[in-house]
Amino acid sequence: MTEPAKMIGRLTMEELQNRFRYHDPVGDQNERYGIIRSTCLNLASLIGEICPDSRERSVSLTKLDEVMFWANASIARNQTPKA
Repeated sequence: MTEPAKMIGRLTMEELQNRFRYHDPVGDQNERYGIIRSTCLNLASLIGEICPDSRERSVSLTKLDEVMFWANASIARNQTPKA
């Protein structure tokens, strides 16, 4: 009989390890990272051009950083390498 997975809160140790390990790029991941980065850069540039210098503009750029991070993390953490 197999031992149940160790839980850390609502996460298994395997889920935590996946979050905090290095993920080698596989397949077209680098291309997809680039698409996300360039799209975020284009939006950041637009925000910089048309929004007044303000706390809100600064926060929107910070949130855009977060969008880029989480989108790339989604690709890195959830891609299943092809055999």
